[in-house]
Amino acid sequence: MKRLLVISSSFREGSNSELLAREFMRGAIEAGNEAEIVTLKGKKLGFCRGCLACQSAKDGHCVQRDDADLIAQKMKDAGVLCFATPIYYYGVSGQLKTMLDRANPLFPIDYSYRSVYLMCSCAEDESAAARAVDCIRGWIDCFEGVGLRGVLCATGADEPETVNSRPALLAEAYMLGKSI
Repeated sequence: MKRLLVISSSFREGSNSELLAREFMRGAIEAGNEAEIVTLKGKKLGFCRGCLACQSAKDGHCVQRDDADLIAQKMKDAGVLCFATPIYYYGVSGQLKTMLDRANPLFPIDYSYRSVYLMCSCAEDESAAARAVDCIRGWIDCFEGVGLRGVLCATGADEPETVNSRPALLAEAYMLGKSI
């Protein structure tokens, strides 16, 4: 059994990226894994100050005690991470990027995650997600032994709940989660 943490960064009701992530999570749970979803909507996430105090403390905590610090602790203990984001200007959402930056305290400590997945949605075609995938790969490259295991992007998803009319895409998210 693995522990999965889904971090959803969309602020929109009926978020396509979150709907994909929830199907991914459902598959993971049905495969016998433990799963939790954390939505960034309504959370207090300060920007990384670049002070690097987290690197010398080596306790996995940021000097800023806000929701980002609490979420980073959940990330540390998860064996699998799934990031769900809408594509904004060909990249991950600002709130997800802020969370990734605030996970810097995890770099020098013993984190559990080894597998990362990305669920995203965009109004355009798949090429619109390329920079978002690069962003996630860049974050992953900073952590030894961690790999990007799967990416699923809902294209042409400019309206809320677009993916609900695409059963094959939802099934793909479910099966990807089931494969964990």
